[in-house]
Amino acid sequence: MAFTINGIRIPDSRLARAATELVRDTESPLLFHHSSRVYYFAALAGRQRQLAFDPELLYVGCMFHDMGLTHEHCSCDKRFEVDGADTARDFLQSQGIGQSDIDKVWTAIALHTTPGIPEFMDPVIALVTAGVEMDVLGINYEGYEDDVRRQIVTEHPRSLDFKEEIIQAFYDGIKHKPQTTFGNVKADVIADKEPGFVKGNFCSVIRASHWRG
Repeated sequence: MAFTINGIRIPDSRLARAATELVRDTESPLLFHHSSRVYYFAALAGRQRQLAFDPELLYVGCMFHDMGLTHEHCSCDKRFEVDGADTARDFLQSQGIGQSDIDKVWTAIALHTTPGIPEFMDPVIALVTAGVEMDVLGINYEGYEDDVRRQIVTEHPRSLDFKEEIIQAFYDGIKHKPQTTFGNVKADVIADKEPGFVKGNFCSVIRASHWRG
């Protein structure tokens, strides 16, 4: 039986089971457990904010949000968020899900590392980001009771080295395509691992354009 906390549990559906199987068989245990925790934190955030959301779509968004870091689903020219969103789109299409719902999940994954925008969008989009921010950045950490956090990490373990492990996982998934980190947070990951890395600069791009003035 699926783990339940404060009435929140993984949806018991064919779609959710297929998503769990695919992600568990593709991602490392680190990313699988991280994504699972993200779902619980996201769904609990939805309850805190009194948002109405589709648990299945939220679950797929949370579980697929880091699939773009995997070798199987990583492109050479797109942001890893877009790779993950495309993977979720293909999965949902194979399951016969409607285009409007696919678009919600795609957007939720594509924007999950873009702060300041998702929170104003559809609950599925807003909550995927909320779950990620809680598990990776500790945003709203105090908004979850100690017992709730403890139960979630018992079911989906988070090691004492998780902070460094997730940074390494980010780096391993994007280091071959640093050009895709221009203007987003993952440039910080490469700079952390490669001290000689020079981030793209927005102002430099403007000044180097072909316009004369």
